[in-house]
Amino acid sequence: MRKLFVLLALAMTIPGTRAAGPMATNYTYAECRGSLMPYPAEVNPAVYPDSLTPVYINHVGRHGARYPASSANCHKLARYLSRADSLGTITPAGRRLMRLNDAVMAQSEGRWGALDSLGMAEQRAIATRMFYNFGEVFSTASGGAVVSAISSYSPRCMMSMFSFLHQLDRMDNRINFITSTGRVNSPLMRPFDTDADYLKFRADYVWRPAYEEYLRSTCPSAPARKLLGERFAFGARDEEQDFSLTAYYVVAGCAAMGMEADASDFFSREEYNALWSCFNLRQYLQRTASTVSAVPAEIASDLLLDIISTTDAFVEGRADAAANLRFGHAETLMPLLSLMRLKGCYYMTNYFDTVGLHWRDFDVVPMAANLQMILFKAKTSGRYYLRVDLNEQPVPLQPGSSSVYVPWSEARLYLTRCLPLIKQP
Repeated sequence: MRKLFVLLALAMTIPGTRAAGPMATNYTYAECRGSLMPYPAEVNPAVYPDSLTPVYINHVGRHGARYPASSANCHKLARYLSRADSLGTITPAGRRLMRLNDAVMAQSEGRWGALDSLGMAEQRAIATRMFYNFGEVFSTASGGAVVSAISSYSPRCMMSMFSFLHQLDRMDNRINFITSTGRVNSPLMRPFDTDADYLKFRADYVWRPAYEEYLRSTCPSAPARKLLGERFAFGARDEEQDFSLTAYYVVAGCAAMGMEADASDFFSREEYNALWSCFNLRQYLQRTASTVSAVPAEIASDLLLDIISTTDAFVEGRADAAANLRFGHAETLMPLLSLMRLKGCYYMTNYFDTVGLHWRDFDVVPMAANLQMILFKAKTSGRYYLRVDLNEQPVPLQPGSSSVYVPWSEARLYLTRCLPLIKQP
């Protein structure tokens, strides 16, 4: 027993090593791609009671899989690796990472942030399932359903919208489409660029102390020495962590651009989980309601109001569209899902080392993530019921309830109460 204690104590004194804490996660390498993970390939067909007919859909989707958003991380990684190469400290694994990084840059040249073929296929597949699952919504019995769609000005969001609509048109070319894209949609699709309270929240770095404390205690530095070499001279320990996070981001993003990359070649599973948890916590603090601030979720208030009002218009017979589709970003969905307090998307704690166990970006916002709010009409009573699907899986709307079919009047009241008082209609 004394020998075991000594070994554990020694391990904790060696820089870059640590015993796994009680809150450490053990997700797969694929899951630890986080929000860079491609959309699930296998999705079960929708099932609902025969007594209900789908009549209307509100959809909010993230763009599909894409090339890296910018070249910044690849160039930073290249500088580290080139320096290690010139100093003669780089390891064989580091050389393999250098080749991978070079391939990522070569393949992404002129395409940074663009939707790739996988992203287009993800949107087509979601559109196909929507058409087959809820075909009555797109019924052409009266001359063709109307589908209204908007996107942010980002080209990957525009292309996601067009890929989705193109597939619907292939399914039934009698559907009538009304589309809008551009900065005019930013208050709904990119409130993180326009909301004054959020811009102040970001400028004041309200989230940073909690994040940096977690980073210091959790982010592994061992991958830096494993890849750059033991003799590589770092200016400070946080530079080792910076390298590890940069390498993580480049490797984790490869699958979304259709490139094979074996993360286990560069990181142990424990290291990859720790790096993911840092990336995950940053998104949680910046993009959802937390004990740090409610502002990141409240920026989705206008979007939630739009969902409520468009559903009201349909129920009251004032709407032309049988479906309202919106295409934005992970940063569009995370606040909205948190504001709605959907299961797995809203978590309050003062212990930020527990976030990775309860709020997981790979469950919430993989590439092409989507929220579908399907309105059903009861065949006998004529009452309307709402079902909420997250990434095409039904989830209870209200905390503490297991029901996935909620009368619209009750659902409307709940959604309205999710809004800040100043926004409530």
